[in-house]
This record gives sequence, structure tokens and C-alpha cells, in this order.
Amino acid sequence: MVELPQLFLNRMSDLLGAEYPAFLATYEVAPSVGLRVNTLKITPSDFRQIAPFELSPVPLCAAGFTVTGGDAEPGKHPYHAAGLYYLQDPSAMAVAELLAPQPGERILDLAAAPGGKATHIAAMMQGDGLLVANEVHPKRAWELAENLERWGARNVTITNETPGRLADHFGDFFDRVVVDAPCSGEGMLRKSAAARTEWGPELVRGCALRQSTILEQASRLVRPGGWLAYATCTFNPEENEGAIAHFLRDEREFELVEPAWRPGFAKGRPDWLPGGDALPEISRAVRLWPHLGPGEGHFVALLRRQPAGSERHAERRSRRAAQLPKTAEQAYRAFCAKDLPDVSSGQRLALEGTYLYAMPPETPDLSGLRVIHPGWWLGVVKKDRFEPAHALAMGLQAQELHEAVSLPPADPRLRAYLRGENFSSVGRDAWVNLAVDGYPIGWGKRVQGVVKSHYPRGLRRS
Repeated sequence: MVELPQLFLNRMSDLLGAEYPAFLATYEVAPSVGLRVNTLKITPSDFRQIAPFELSPVPLCAAGFTVTGGDAEPGKHPYHAAGLYYLQDPSAMAVAELLAPQPGERILDLAAAPGGKATHIAAMMQGDGLLVANEVHPKRAWELAENLERWGARNVTITNETPGRLADHFGDFFDRVVVDAPCSGEGMLRKSAAARTEWGPELVRGCALRQSTILEQASRLVRPGGWLAYATCTFNPEENEGAIAHFLRDEREFELVEPAWRPGFAKGRPDWLPGGDALPEISRAVRLWPHLGPGEGHFVALLRRQPAGSERHAERRSRRAAQLPKTAEQAYRAFCAKDLPDVSSGQRLALEGTYLYAMPPETPDLSGLRVIHPGWWLGVVKKDRFEPAHALAMGLQAQELHEAVSLPPADPRLRAYLRGENFSSVGRDAWVNLAVDGYPIGWGKRVQGVVKSHYPRGLRRS
């Protein structure tokens, strides 16, 4: 069993009582590996037909599974590089399921890195609507961008901002907002030695203060009648029930909604709070425990803002990009005509420096915000020619591929490509889309029977 902080054990024993031995026993076994299928690219049933490992369904998420056997390293399989699935703790899948994003909506993931919940939301939106995925830490924002790129979502704007600046800029613009709050990470203690070292009462108190501030700013971003999901991966009542109790006392426009109950859900515990904070409705929140289901544990509270007269309370100006030079558009259209004839029609294009983007239809004005990618990154315009981005390849559907080289997972040519190496391939000189079993994985350029790998250097394998 991993060595856990004694103060943590004492508190959990006091809180859980008769359940404590079952909770403690979970630390004697290895954590489960969770996998969520990318329904933008493949159905869960079709993925199970080709999966190189054994899978067991996660009851709370139709696209979710635990890896129970077979390939011991699913993060290194070419299917992962193709974005067919995301490795996510099973209990974390509950957040997007409870938020229930709908196609066509405006949705904000306020603290989105590394991308588990953002990719889940994007899949549930099915490419329709606007998802703003934000991360305040610059390095983590780029990690978020990489994961969303692999996921192949076309309707995402990625920002690197504070919650306060977003609230000042957008106002109550979003139909749904998720706050995956920075927390003391008690649900990570089984997996992470760093989490065990960093944990302490001071960390808990500091997180609770930050969470209250983030919740306050997040509430400003929800339209009347809209939804706010608050989540942590910790067990501490001060950061969970306590944060929601304080929020509800300050924000009278919001109510805590009881969700449809699913296997593995347990109720929130208002009895774990001091008497003055013990609001009965706190029991409508959801707790997931490692001894009651797969995963490391989560807390989720689903809140709704009271409706007002207008369902679209805050309208924002559409984003105005610099006028697209004709040479840039012509270069892209020429590339598509030759290599992607079914892709470019109807796209709203924008040029940022030399980067060309296809913008989600409802993208608002982003002026003054730190933006990583305002839309689907198509590629780079260099004078009068266009060079496709990796994100363009990953956002393509199999039926949109025009010049593709599809290889099975074990093919040595595919492994060479993922290392950045060239390989022989018969065909016309052109940009070609490399695919694994028909699913896009990146670009190559074929010249005189040799495909040069354009797989991004930062993703290449040794």
C-alpha cells in the first residue's frame, strides 16, 4: 500500500466511519486505467472491434471504459496518436456527462488543461456550436492545445486567460460553464508521489480560497437559464460542500440541481460541514468514491442560473479578423482543390500572422484576450503557397481523405513515420495524409516515390 499522510487518514476515518476500511483497501491495489472513445471519429462499438486491449464499460459514460488487459501502454499505441481515445480517470468522466453539453451551444471550460473534460465536451457537441477552452498557465495551455488538436475538434477556441478577464470580456455569454477547480488533489494520492508530498492542511485552505474566487468569476459567465458545473478531484469537504455552500449564500440567482443518479454516484454530505454551512440541498451534489466504482474519486455540483426574459442574454460582437489577403485564400483553395476537395466549402477563414484558421460560426470578438488558437488551425501561408498544419490532418474524417496512405498499427512504415523517418510509397507527388486503419494521423509529402514525414517534432517517438 502507498504511504499516505497520517492527517489525511485520520480525517477520512472520522468522515467515513464504517466505510473507511473499504476506502483504505483501494490503496492496496493499482489504480484503473480509464479510456474514453472519441465519438467525433469512431463509435464505441466500432472501437471495441479493433481495440488491441480488453475493455470493461464505465457505467456512467457510454463512451467510457477501463483497460482490463492486452496492450499495457495504451498511450503509446498508434490509435492514441490518431485521437481515437483519451486516457481519463473514469470518475472524471462524470463531469461532462452531468454538464450535458448540447450541439449548437456556447460552452466554456474555464480551467481546461490538460484537456480531459474539454475533449469530452467537444465530442458531445459533435462539431456544432462554440467551445472556448481556457487555461491560465501558459505551459499547460499549450498542452491543452496539443490534446485538442489530436482530438480533431473543429469548433474550439483556445485561450490563455484569468477567469476575471474572461468574465470582464464576455459577460454572461455562455450556455454552460465547467469549473474543474484547482484543488488539493486527494483523489490523486494513489497515483502521484508528488501529490502525497505536497498535500497538507495549508494546501487545502489555500485551494478553498482560490476556488471561491474562481466560482464567483465563473458565475458571471453563465447566461440566465444557463448551467454551471463545479468539480474537484479531492475528498475534502472544505473544498467541495463548503465551497458550494458559500457560493449559494452569495449568489442567489443560482440553485443546486439534483441530477439523474447513475451507478457509482453518492450524495453530497452537508453533515460534514459546520452547522452554519450545512445547507440541506448540498446533498444534491455528487461524490464518486474509489471504493464504490472505478476511478480515483470526484466531486461534482451542477448549478443552474435562474432564467431571465431572454434566453440569449448577452450578445457579443462577432470576431473581426484582419481582411484575408486574396493570395492567402487562393493558396489554401488551390491546396484543397488538389488534395482535399470536400473540405473547404463554407468555411469562414481568418489569417493571424501567417496562420490560417477556419473559425467556428459563433466566435465572438476576442480582441484584447490572450488567444492560443482562435479556431481550427488549417496551416501556414508562405507567400503564395499553403502548408497544412497537423491540426488540419487530425480534424479530417476518413471520408474526406483524398490522397491517403493507410497502414495497419504494426506496419514498420507507420512506426518509422511516427519517428519522423521517410519511407517509400508509390503514387503522384502530393501532400498525403497518413492514416492508421483509415484514421488520420498526420501529414507526409510524397516526392518521386518517397514520403517525407511531417509528423510534428514534439510528438515524435524515439
